[in-house]
Amino acid sequence: MTGQTPRLEIRNLTRRFEGRAVVDHVSLSILPGQVTCLLGPSGCGKSTTLRMIAGVENQDAGEILVDGAVICDSHTHVPAEHRRIGLMFQDFALFPHLSVADNVAFGLTGPAAERRARVETMLDRVNLRRFIDAWPHELSGGEQQRVALARALAPGPRIMLMDEPFSGLDNRLRDEIRDTTLAVLKDSGTAVLLVTHEPDEAMRMADDIALMRDGKIVQQGAPYNIYNAPVDREAVAFFSDVNVIRGTVQGALTETPFGQFLAPGVADGQAVDIVIRPQHLKIDFDRNGSGPLATVQDGTPARGVVVRARFMGNESLVEFRMDHDGSLIKATVPNVFLPKPGKPLWLTIRRDRCFVFPAAG
Repeated sequence: MTGQTPRLEIRNLTRRFEGRAVVDHVSLSILPGQVTCLLGPSGCGKSTTLRMIAGVENQDAGEILVDGAVICDSHTHVPAEHRRIGLMFQDFALFPHLSVADNVAFGLTGPAAERRARVETMLDRVNLRRFIDAWPHELSGGEQQRVALARALAPGPRIMLMDEPFSGLDNRLRDEIRDTTLAVLKDSGTAVLLVTHEPDEAMRMADDIALMRDGKIVQQGAPYNIYNAPVDREAVAFFSDVNVIRGTVQGALTETPFGQFLAPGVADGQAVDIVIRPQHLKIDFDRNGSGPLATVQDGTPARGVVVRARFMGNESLVEFRMDHDGSLIKATVPNVFLPKPGKPLWLTIRRDRCFVFPAAG
């Protein structure tokens, strides 16, 4: 809702270690019921940001606000236990000597009957009421993770911080547990900040993605926008494999073996990287040394020879050695397409699915 006060807001949050800014003026806000993902490679500052919000690590500069009230700045520091912020980490670490009920009740206060009622409610929400008197070792990994979620939500946190919470689960369980977790968090109206290095997880769970690199947020927006309007070459490559074709601009155009590409606003003589994902290349057959005709949408075809082809389950990955410069280019094709090594084929590049950036390096 327009004008709604963010449940969590951080402004210019900064943390330095030995003079190096590992978190560098990071700002973002999250509304109640919204899931925002801090996405980036290991060591980019994601978990440090989470620890500062949780109150287990102090920032060097910046502000943290909850429901519009400052809980931490240069003058104020609300202790972690009074912030009403829930935490879930890679190791969900249930207490082995406590029953499921006692694990979920661990952070609760008040009369025993009220605590028991709250435990039953939370276990109902994760479909584990039948295990209320079980012990952690009697549960599967997925069931333990759902108990950890119930425990984190039982005190009614306004904000949930999640640091790679599903990385310990096998692939078979991960999607199911993520979907269950997302449904419970959305239903509770909790603002969620999820940290992950997995783009698929961010795309699956987040309403908003903040792409982080070297301590800074380099791009933020809805998953569709982050994926389809990346800010630079590295942002494209973080979500998928990429092919990169180098060219030089003349008159706002770059000439390549695949035809011309527009490069508006780039000075003449500037090198550019034309970045294309493997799924957006089109493959056509060789016709006695000729390929398909050039089109406005797909440009000029260029020929390559198959190096290898592999079936990946729901698509085939084909790698080509290009005739014009010997470079390697990868293309993916839905279903099964396994041409033999040495077979010549022609490739074209969808103009509406490529990205042109000033050359890196």
